[in-house]
Amino acid sequence: MSTPPQAPASGQAAHEEPLPRYPFSTRGDRLAPELDELRGRCPVARVNTNSGEQAWLVTGYELARHVLRDRSFARSVLGEADRPAQDAPILAPELLDAMNHLQQAGLRDEVLKALGRDQPDLPADWVAEVTAEGLDTMVRGGSPGDLQRHFADWVAAQCMCRLLGLPFADRDWLAVRADLDLTMVTPAPEELARNWEEIRAYMDAHMSDRRPGEPRGLIDRLADLNAPDEGLTRRQLSNIVAVLFVSGYEDFASFLGVAAYNLLQRPEVMSAVRAEPETMPQCVEELLRCSVVLGNAIPRFVTKDAEIGSVRVKEGEMILLSLDAVNYDSAAFPDPKSFTPARTPNPHLRFGYGRHHCPGAHLVRRQSEVAFRVLLDRLPGIRLAVPPAEVPWHPNRMAIMSAEVPVTW
Repeated sequence: MSTPPQAPASGQAAHEEPLPRYPFSTRGDRLAPELDELRGRCPVARVNTNSGEQAWLVTGYELARHVLRDRSFARSVLGEADRPAQDAPILAPELLDAMNHLQQAGLRDEVLKALGRDQPDLPADWVAEVTAEGLDTMVRGGSPGDLQRHFADWVAAQCMCRLLGLPFADRDWLAVRADLDLTMVTPAPEELARNWEEIRAYMDAHMSDRRPGEPRGLIDRLADLNAPDEGLTRRQLSNIVAVLFVSGYEDFASFLGVAAYNLLQRPEVMSAVRAEPETMPQCVEELLRCSVVLGNAIPRFVTKDAEIGSVRVKEGEMILLSLDAVNYDSAAFPDPKSFTPARTPNPHLRFGYGRHHCPGAHLVRRQSEVAFRVLLDRLPGIRLAVPPAEVPWHPNRMAIMSAEVPVTW
C-alpha cells in the first residue's frame, strides 16, 4: 500500500482536493460505500472530522487490531484540555476514561461483575418477560407497529434501569437527554453542557437519596463502596454512572434496532433459528458483525511517533477506527457482505480487542439472545411494513438508530 498524501498544510494551493469529511453516513441500512472504497485503496487515510480537525481513519481489520493493542495509541488523554476532538468537546476526563477512573478508585470489579457473564441483576426470565410486554403493547396498538420503540428502545431501557437501579418511570426523561448527548452535531456547546449537567445532577440526586447498605442497583453499590475512601469525588462518580446509562442504553437500543432491521429482511434465517433456537448465539454474533451501528468511530491519540502499516503517524495526532468498516474486511471475513449465521470463526471487533474490549459485551450478547428468541417466538409472521429503503434513520447519531422500524405481523 502506498502512503496517502499528508493533510494539506496552511498556505497550500487552494485547488488541492479537500480531505473527505468523516463520518460519511449515519444510516444503518448499509455500510457507507466510501468505507469500502478506502479500505481497498487506502486503509489508513487522512480525513476531516465533525469538529473541523484532521485525523487518520483506519478501515482495515489487522491495522485496527494493531492500534487497539499498541500502547502508542491511547484513549484517556483525549479527555485532557487542548486534545483533538472527533465531535463535541469532552466535558470531563472521566467521561472518556470511566473504567480507568473506576479501577483507580477500586470500583471496577463491581462494574465488571454486574456486566459479566452471569449478570445477576438481569435474569433471563425477567428479560424475556419485559420483552414480551413491549411486543404485546405494540400488538394492542394495531398494525403497523414500531419495533424500534416497542422492542429496541423498550428492552434497552428496561435492562439499563434495572441494572443501575433507576426508576423505569424516568426512562423517557433520561432517553431524551441521552439522545441529545450522542448527537454529533449540536446547535451550541453550551446546550450540550447544560444537557449533560441535567443528567449528572439527576444521578447525583439518585445516589444521595439511597439508603446505605440497601442498594437498589449498581449505582447505589458503587456509591456505597466509594463512600469510605472517596476514591472518586461526587461529581466524578455521578459523571461516570451517567456514562454507564447513556452509553449502555444508546448502544444497546441501537444494536437491537439495526439488528432487527437486518433480521427482518431474512425470513429464511428467522425460520431456521426458530427451528433450532440453540443457534441463536451464532446468529447474534453475525448480527454484531454486520450491523452498521457506529455513527462516528473509536478514537485514539498518538502518544509517540509510530507506524500503522506503511503510514507514519505523529505524536499528537488522532486516529479513528471504523469498526463497522473493519468488520467487512474480506481479509478477515470471507464473503463479508453475505449474512452467514454459522460463520466460524467470527472474530469481529464490535466490542474492541484485547485490553480495549468493551465491558458491556456480555450484556449485549446475552440479553440480545433472549430478546430475539422472544421476538421470533411471539410474532412468527413479523415482517417489515414498508420497503427496507423507506425505513427512516436519525441523522448525526454516534450510535446509529432508526427513527422507527415499521412492522406488521
